Amino acid sequence: MDSESSAAKGETSAAQGGIDMLDVTVLMGGPSSEREVSLMSGKAIADALERVGHAVTRSDIRPGDLGALGRDGMDVVFIALHGEFGESGDLQRLCEARGLRYTGSAPRASELAMDKAAAKQFFKQAGLNTPDWMIIEEFHPPQVYREWLRDLSLPVVLKPVDGGSSLDVTIARDEATRDDALDALLDDYGRAMLEKFVAGRELTVSILASEALPVLEIVPAREFYDFTAKYAEESGTRYVFDHGLSTEITQAAEEAALIAHRSLGCRDFSRVDFILDENSTLQVLEINTIPGFTSHSLLPMASERAGIGFDELVDRIVRMAMEH
Repeated sequence: MDSESSAAKGETSAAQGGIDMLDVTVLMGGPSSEREVSLMSGKAIADALERVGHAVTRSDIRPGDLGALGRDGMDVVFIALHGEFGESGDLQRLCEARGLRYTGSAPRASELAMDKAAAKQFFKQAGLNTPDWMIIEEFHPPQVYREWLRDLSLPVVLKPVDGGSSLDVTIARDEATRDDALDALLDDYGRAMLEKFVAGRELTVSILASEALPVLEIVPAREFYDFTAKYAEESGTRYVFDHGLSTEITQAAEEAALIAHRSLGCRDFSRVDFILDENSTLQVLEINTIPGFTSHSLLPMASERAGIGFDELVDRIVRMAMEH
């Protein structure tokens, strides 16, 4: 996608309205497997910023094409890339090297959150519960890691260490499924996370500024909240705020989300995913530093529930970025 500037087309009326208009570059797309989701998020963000009255330039960016970062006159970069390059700290470092303000977490926090194993170490150090896990890499001899697998009983969840949108995630309930999924992950990514499967209710808590937004329960119609359950129009997934959780559990989830957010040094916004297990213990799964901004996305849902509409949400995010 070529860069498109709403200001150049005369589509903003901020000057006439007297609001504090910003010149915002919305970066979307990118090289990761979540590219299509990023394009949807970026469009929704850019549309909202234009409705508020900001001057918006939309840019698809890749490691080999950084022209969007060289545009004169921009006040802030809204990073809407999910996964590799956008969420991993790389793009954040490029912005910092150019003296550009940008939305979301700084490079180190982004890098830690992107590496699910590293993040879980920080969660444990912060006193949070997280399911047991192991990392297997392509250079590990099979005769060695086959022994390790005995320490992680079935069922087990296999996933990329640094992937998102639940792509290439498998819940293995038998050894054959586990081994096939492990081989596929090692072939495609070079590393694999195997995590103890925890049965329970799927919860997510979004963070905005320094506050937790309402706890949301995700009830997928499929085996788990996979890519189809997240993005397909007819997936049957239900998003429940009237979940009937006790005040004690709700407050515990909000506090745990804030602890997870702070433990990695995240800033401005994030989303923390949990399983509430059969013993009513909250198990932290991961944290997303650039969660989705699509019609199916959870941070905007929680924001809306808290009385903050989508346009106000993205406006707040760019204004927070201006303070860094």
